Amino acid sequence: MNHSAARAPRQIIDAHHHLWVRARHPQPWINGTTMKAINADFTVADLTLQAAASGVTQTVVVQSISSQAETTDLLRQAQKADLIGGVVGWVDLMAPNVADRIARLRAGKGGDRLVGVRHLVQEESDPGFLDRPDLRRGVAAAGEAGLAFDLVIRRHQLPAAARLARDLPGVAFVLDHIGKPALPCSRHGGWARDLRTFAQLPNTTAKLSGLVTEADWASWTPQELRPAVEHALDTFGPSRLMFGSDWPVCLLATSYQGWIETLAQLLHPLDAAEQAMIWGDTARRIYRLRPS
Repeated sequence: MNHSAARAPRQIIDAHHHLWVRARHPQPWINGTTMKAINADFTVADLTLQAAASGVTQTVVVQSISSQAETTDLLRQAQKADLIGGVVGWVDLMAPNVADRIARLRAGKGGDRLVGVRHLVQEESDPGFLDRPDLRRGVAAAGEAGLAFDLVIRRHQLPAAARLARDLPGVAFVLDHIGKPALPCSRHGGWARDLRTFAQLPNTTAKLSGLVTEADWASWTPQELRPAVEHALDTFGPSRLMFGSDWPVCLLATSYQGWIETLAQLLHPLDAAEQAMIWGDTARRIYRLRPS
């Protein structure tokens, strides 16, 4: 890598953020006591202010609850907002008619913005969940529809995620938050080993997102995140990594701009072409985003 100075470019694609208005779509996972910073509504208008101040020109909004109604709402919002280039939504992947459900989403308002689907695998207690035939059939149907599959998992679920990606080579898998390592972490532990195995599969990519909330919210430092980011760079390479803010969840530990500045610091050794991949090109390619 070229060790010339590099900063976040002026045009950034934020490949991972959320929106919610709790009166329409309650967020029961938010603890009002420990998560006061995000115990509020976050709208497209709020996002637009953050993006304008941070050089973000296009985004991908990601589902936050297991609700097709939420996905329909996000697609409608995306249709009205030039800023939102794509939606990673939710559909019941175990439903026998999952392909028809995806088709109906595509045919509805904003359906052309549907770029991926996600299931909250991190909430599943069954260690064999990702091996279930009905789940795999649904993921395959999403891939056949040209959609990426976002994996939001806990680190112990990485081996199962690798099996899934290995067995479905026609699906583009996107690992959210680089598999949620325990921070600070070693580049030689179980997470590091399992991430390398996952990254060896050519149909996998990952998001440099959600790391500050895996660390101590009040006392984390960029140096504590460095080993995880460097390991992701070593295993995936810049061409298979993408930036995500995880806003507003990131507000538990930092601001929108704060995470951009932190990641820019951690990516400082990369050359301009490598920087461009992470800050936008990878997301544009994997999610097939329109030009911004």
